[in-house]
Amino acid sequence: MNIITGGVTAAKGFQAAAAAAEIKYKDRTDMAMIVSEVPAVFAGTFTQNVVKAAPVIWDMQMAERGECARAVVVNAGIANACTGAQGMEYCRKTAETVEETLGIPANQVLVASTGVIGMQLPMEKLVSGIRAMAPALGGSIENGHQAACAIMTTDTRSKEAAVTFEVEGKTVTVGGMCKGSGMIHPNMCTMLGFVTTDLAISRELLKEALKEDVRDTYNMISVDGDTSTNDTVLLLANGMAGNPQITEKDENYEKFVRALNYINTALAKKMAGDGEGATALFETKVVHARTKEDARILAKSVICSSLTKAAIFGHDANWGRILCALGYSGAVFDPEQIELFFQSKSGQILIYKDGIAADYSEAEAAKILSEEEVTVLVDMKMGEAQAAAWGCDLTYDYVKINADYRS
Repeated sequence: MNIITGGVTAAKGFQAAAAAAEIKYKDRTDMAMIVSEVPAVFAGTFTQNVVKAAPVIWDMQMAERGECARAVVVNAGIANACTGAQGMEYCRKTAETVEETLGIPANQVLVASTGVIGMQLPMEKLVSGIRAMAPALGGSIENGHQAACAIMTTDTRSKEAAVTFEVEGKTVTVGGMCKGSGMIHPNMCTMLGFVTTDLAISRELLKEALKEDVRDTYNMISVDGDTSTNDTVLLLANGMAGNPQITEKDENYEKFVRALNYINTALAKKMAGDGEGATALFETKVVHARTKEDARILAKSVICSSLTKAAIFGHDANWGRILCALGYSGAVFDPEQIELFFQSKSGQILIYKDGIAADYSEAEAAKILSEEEVTVLVDMKMGEAQAAAWGCDLTYDYVKINADYRS
């Protein structure tokens, strides 16, 4: 597997474009479109919030019908959530506009929205945005980057990743982009993720690969503990790499699974590190746990702890908060057996062992915690299972951003 520059246009046959439709923002692009030259099989994972936005329902219905997909239209600024029958009608109108503009059947058009809940989309602006993007579609790295920038809301930077690998002598590419900075606590899987590949693979295996990988990637991040109404990850495979179609879980399938995991992990970490107001990516690694599920539960509990997140912001080695978060996670363990470490590019330090604080330097710990990426390593000493979760520190700016998000 080779890591390359790019995003959703890295794979063969995928194009993208962006437009400034002024749906909410007046000084930037706020619409994106991804188009495959040929119909692609697709898989999706969606929010488990009972309150689902109209585009989530639209995409879920397409997935249930087993439709192929050729286009994805995304808007930022307004979520099209809690918008009733009119919101669903606007999804249909979006798809029909793509059909009128590009000749792509409306039943092959996926939609996604992100932004303020409860507002209706200004459809005349969205329609104009689609018509403006049609002639601008292109397969360059820059086209993909423009799309990644257009879907941001409170994000401070775009998020992209791409890799290549070989299947039966053919070069296969997987690329993706995502957005997410606040209302991030996926449980499937406000986050949107779009992954494209030119691999030829059956719909059934594509769905299984995405469903399994989401558990250890997007489902292992949290910024603020709020699961959005719009969480969506879409994975499109158009087969244009020319490899023999993958229809069973062989070595080629495993290559794809590894590539998909790299893309999803990279994008998930980019979201966690760009949490609203964040100054640091906060990772928790749990090793030697009794089971994989225990490891997941323990790691996620630590990165979701508001008190621990505040301590990371303050560069305070307050290990008691970490131990507390482990203790209420629901996993069973002996607190006198585990060890806790802080890690960053500045080094590693043991902070807790044998049920008491280790003999460590507060100054050294503060230095380690002052980096832009900080890891808590938890050694459970119970088995061989491990997992990682990603979050961010909790800062004053998080409250400032969310106190006036609608204004």
